[in-house]
Amino acid sequence: MSEPHVDQGLPARVLDDADLARIDASLAATDRLLAEDYPGDSGTRQPVHTVYVPADRFTPQLAAEWGAAALAAADEAGGLEALARRVGLAPALAAEVAPRVQAKLTSEPIEDLRIDFEDGYLAPGKAAKAGGDPDAVEDGGAIRAADSVAAALGAGSTTPFVGIRFKCFEEPTRRRGLRTLELFIARLAQNGGLAGLGGAQVGLVLTLPKVTTVDQVKAMVFAVERLESALGLDPGRLGFEVQVETPQLIIGPDGTHPVAQLPHIADGRITALHYGTYDYSASLQIAAAYQSMEHPVADFAKEVMQLAVAGTGIRLSDGSTNVLPLGDAAQREAAWALHARLVRRSLERGYYQGWDLHAHQLPTRYIATYAFYREGLEAATTRLRNYVNQTVGAVLDEPATARALAAFVLRGLQCGAVGADEVLASAGLTELELTHLAHPRLAAATN
Repeated sequence: MSEPHVDQGLPARVLDDADLARIDASLAATDRLLAEDYPGDSGTRQPVHTVYVPADRFTPQLAAEWGAAALAAADEAGGLEALARRVGLAPALAAEVAPRVQAKLTSEPIEDLRIDFEDGYLAPGKAAKAGGDPDAVEDGGAIRAADSVAAALGAGSTTPFVGIRFKCFEEPTRRRGLRTLELFIARLAQNGGLAGLGGAQVGLVLTLPKVTTVDQVKAMVFAVERLESALGLDPGRLGFEVQVETPQLIIGPDGTHPVAQLPHIADGRITALHYGTYDYSASLQIAAAYQSMEHPVADFAKEVMQLAVAGTGIRLSDGSTNVLPLGDAAQREAAWALHARLVRRSLERGYYQGWDLHAHQLPTRYIATYAFYREGLEAATTRLRNYVNQTVGAVLDEPATARALAAFVLRGLQCGAVGADEVLASAGLTELELTHLAHPRLAAATN
């Protein structure tokens, strides 16, 4: 008996054009959501830290002064290489990292500077010494801050990212915070400072603290829209960060996560979420001695933040440690070891930015950060080379993992931990090729 005939062609079509059109129509809203609300990371540089200084202490020379103070503190401890070994780096890695940290602290000690009009500004009694009426003093401080930023730009001494943190939008401080924001931006527009700063994710950074509700963020969107209109700025010119410092933003009164709504109600203006270690911990009644970036309540909040902004392009920043290396030799060594460990811990958990509160924290910020990227460099570039060349190695990487590998190396390159020559030699990739591999949507947009 002969075998039945088997058609070697394609099976008969079941889903016709009408079916496909119906599916497309049903998923149009999903397509828009993914394209508009989940564009992925922009590929622009993210600073490794934010330095906060009270507004009355800011001068155009502050970054250089902090760099010199950081190097002096490290020298007192025996030098950067010795300090790197004492905070846990192997001798070979310490020798590799130290000259790069030396160069960083000399040329670009602060990546992101926030001139602070909130915590630490005009403490009780300080306003009287500064001239009396607190509102008049802060008005003058906002003007001076804008003029100092413009002066730093003119002198070439500004930090890559700079801006202000103003008072929160709770009722007692709302109008004061808005007035400081208005004065600072208007003065920058007047003195030419805005022209020297980049867009929402590069250069100028505004920080909205102690956010409790989605409505406070909507109010901030309205405020910057009005400022743009009144000052003749391009729409969308003013972006801002949101500080997550209250439990109500993590879990709202209706049981939802308000923080997850933020990327979808701010017209793309939110550039980052910053975790506030001490306000958040205190809100949950954590005893002062146990308030820390690594307390379980902190980890929970930061995991929710991470989920809330995944894929949106909004960056994340961890908080700070208030244990400063300012005591005797033993205290400094313990504080440096703690800081270096916490920086490394944040990096391992996908938080690539944190806060630094004193110049003496800069050595361990860069030691820990540079060690993180240099330790992983060889493995990452080997895997990238195998992926690009379609060579089967010890690890078979998928496209998503290749993007993560490229993003890791790119971050190390952007902060100075690794050099473009090293990446080209080991991975065979230029910085532009690495950027496009890490951010394929960016590559598609530029082609």
